[in-house]
Amino acid sequence: MTFARTGRATCIGAANIDRKLASTGPLRMGTSNPARQYESFGGVARNIAENLARLGAQVSLVTAVGDDTAGRAILGHAAACGIDVGKAIKFDGAASGTYTAVLDERGDMVVALADMALYDMLTPERVRPGLEPGALTIADLNLPSATVAALLREAAPLVVVAVSEPKMERLPADLSGLRLLILNLGELQARLGRTIEGEAQLLAACREVQAQGALDVIVTRGSAGVSYTTGGGVAHMDAEHVEVVDVTGAGDAFAAAVCWSLMTEGDDLGVACKRGLHLAALTVACPTTVIPAKAGTHAESIAHIQYGFPLSRE
Repeated sequence: MTFARTGRATCIGAANIDRKLASTGPLRMGTSNPARQYESFGGVARNIAENLARLGAQVSLVTAVGDDTAGRAILGHAAACGIDVGKAIKFDGAASGTYTAVLDERGDMVVALADMALYDMLTPERVRPGLEPGALTIADLNLPSATVAALLREAAPLVVVAVSEPKMERLPADLSGLRLLILNLGELQARLGRTIEGEAQLLAACREVQAQGALDVIVTRGSAGVSYTTGGGVAHMDAEHVEVVDVTGAGDAFAAAVCWSLMTEGDDLGVACKRGLHLAALTVACPTTVIPAKAGTHAESIAHIQYGFPLSRE
């Protein structure tokens, strides 16, 4: 199962409003605290779609929004980025998805509240019309279990991107049909129900996931880089050193660059991971969830570069 070099992708999953409330002083429980508010567009599938559009890919977004101000803003912004939102589904009387994080005066998260119940409405019957033959399908695990299972049967090639440890239970036991699974170490541990320590255990864990049906696995490890499956085992690649401004969106940028590389230049997972780490590093070094750039800017001369690509921030 190889990646078709079509330059087209369909992203299926969450598209919501992200809000951060950052306290300007020590937090005191049970009372009002002065704070600064930051608001942006988020959602794993939406973030990946925006990054892909800015890489110059043809990308569509299959998601659910409410018939409300937030939903109209989400779809309007996506369309302005060059994303096809024609297969997005609007639900009357429903609220669009939101993610609200409360940060202390140091910028550390104290608590986060996520209203993602709307994505349970993305049933196989509603998602199926959005599938495009020949396009790479990228699904996040905000989708219901039945929809993930249907995509494994019907969408090829398929990349699944994990979103949290609790939602790993939405991934079926049988992963036949899965071209690539992207997840972090905690999510891998949740999948297998055990702690993973050391390279030997990581290799065994990745082999177990492959035995369940996944062709390849990428394990993201934050500042420690990534590990990915190869024909002979598991390889590791260090992250780029960068001054961190905001880590929000780094994982989605990584996934997008990996998918872009695979669907435009072929199956070299090492090159794809290198490009993913580069875009992730540039993302954490800027204050926005997705680096703002004109469509195609990220991918200038990428066909001639094997170990990362220069990005400009416009």
